[in-house]
Amino acid sequence: MAFDACMMRAVLTEFRREFPEAKIEKVLQPRNDEIDMIIHYGKKSRRLVFNVGPNAPRLQLSDKPRENPLKAPMFCMLLRKHFIGARITTVEQPGFDRIAEFSVACYDEMGYPTEKKIVCEIMGKYANLIILDKDSKILSALKIIDFAASTVRQVLPGLKYQIPAKPDKLSPLEINEELFFERLSAFSPERSAEKFITSTYSGIATQIAHELTYRAAGALDVPLCNIDKKRFYSIFREWQELLINENYAPTVVFDNDGKPLDYSYMDITYYGDGMNKRKFDTLSEMLDTYFEEKDRLEHIHQRARDIITLLSNAEARTERKLGIQRQALLDAERGEEYKKYGDLITANLYRLERGMESFIATDYYDENCPEIEIKLDSRLSPSQNAQKMYKLYNKCKTAKQVLSEQVVIWERELRYLESVREFLSKAECEQDVLEIRDELYRSGYASKLHGYTPPKKLTSTPHRFRTSGGYELLVGRNNLQNDSLTFKTASKGDLWFHTKDIPGSHVIMLCDGEEPSERDYTEAAKIAARYSKATADLVAVDYTRVKNIKKPGGSKPGFVTYKTNYTAFVHPATDAEIEEMKR
Repeated sequence: MAFDACMMRAVLTEFRREFPEAKIEKVLQPRNDEIDMIIHYGKKSRRLVFNVGPNAPRLQLSDKPRENPLKAPMFCMLLRKHFIGARITTVEQPGFDRIAEFSVACYDEMGYPTEKKIVCEIMGKYANLIILDKDSKILSALKIIDFAASTVRQVLPGLKYQIPAKPDKLSPLEINEELFFERLSAFSPERSAEKFITSTYSGIATQIAHELTYRAAGALDVPLCNIDKKRFYSIFREWQELLINENYAPTVVFDNDGKPLDYSYMDITYYGDGMNKRKFDTLSEMLDTYFEEKDRLEHIHQRARDIITLLSNAEARTERKLGIQRQALLDAERGEEYKKYGDLITANLYRLERGMESFIATDYYDENCPEIEIKLDSRLSPSQNAQKMYKLYNKCKTAKQVLSEQVVIWERELRYLESVREFLSKAECEQDVLEIRDELYRSGYASKLHGYTPPKKLTSTPHRFRTSGGYELLVGRNNLQNDSLTFKTASKGDLWFHTKDIPGSHVIMLCDGEEPSERDYTEAAKIAARYSKATADLVAVDYTRVKNIKKPGGSKPGFVTYKTNYTAFVHPATDAEIEEMKR
């Protein structure tokens, strides 16, 4: 759902309960459109996240760490100057809007106590973070809005801060049955109940209007003329009391693949019974769960835009070459047909003459001996036509051998590009993206990465897990790390796991020649299936000792050959199993 005024109220309620007074210890800016403040109260310390990006604007408390740039941006430095060591005294929601106003007790440039304000506006693409002095004059903002950007409302240092204009709507916190039915009777009965709620009351997201309509009518997009008015008000009244009494029930809805689909401060039922739902004790846990994957994918997309473009172009080019070569290979299959025509022409030389365009011959290669027509080049003699067929046969024979090798090479190249894309989709931080970019550079794509200079050293660690039997598992984050784990880190007696014919991570079980239990084998195979491109419920995973793994000379990173292996069929590890095996 959209982060509406009701969600803002719920988040601020949680903030006041946990941090009636909070000291600002650190100010961080992990991304261009996000500010994180480390706040402390009593024995508690958490992140206060101001995300004012266009895709996922929100305000929340969070326990999730963020990767920060080595050099802080200017706005972050300004916030540190004003607010490090300051205390948040009060927080308000002016006019029941998507605005949070934090009053902060701090010191001015001369060291005298003063008050400043931090205003967070969560308004879609217009979201902003604004710093005010004690007289509500703008000191700075994360997004400066001048007259060229907007002629309605400017956000410039020195101007007086003004709350954005609001439409003339009722507050959902005011319970008034008479006014509800008065507005309901004046509203067009042909329009939907959802539209009535969002048009009449302020600060309500469309998803909440869907939910209230579904509870009242059992369906969505129901016109007012087809809804029970008393039941509609009863459901709306229950929701108002939930807001007033602050009886929130944070909920996230997941799709069938386990990806977060929607979230709300109340139970969600309009998706139906087939969806998975998870309830949370706090709104911060709910928002962390919902936005963690979304933020990661957005961040990776921003940092890896050039890699994504490179991979898309390279895959399209490789598939096009493969298509041409496969068609040429099919054409080369006609070699035996050319040889047969040459033999039949030679067998019928006694009755052929120069200038003939075709002749009828008996096909002795077919057990039914049918008569077939063979085309001839009228400019050539019969013997020259036979030699032409033999030359075409030899050409196809050679082409078949060369093309078969080329098809294998380009299929291997395509699988390599698929593996890089898979690792990129699972990248968890900027360091992972840097290593994938460096891998492509070392794999011969340097000319495609314009202006790229390889770093002297990249130091990332593989994923680490531990099986029930106590054996450590190392999982590669990219193809270069796969090679390093298999041929440098692992000993010959360790076990190696990888999905069969599917791009994925090399998984090393550090056992040094020991024989783990069947459960240890299964857990390692499930990890290999999870960290791969496999999408089936049951995945084939090959495993063998590291001593059986070989790397052909000149092959791409991550490519290996092996023998004396076994194959296990397992289900990919679930999130719960991943957490259990994490070190």
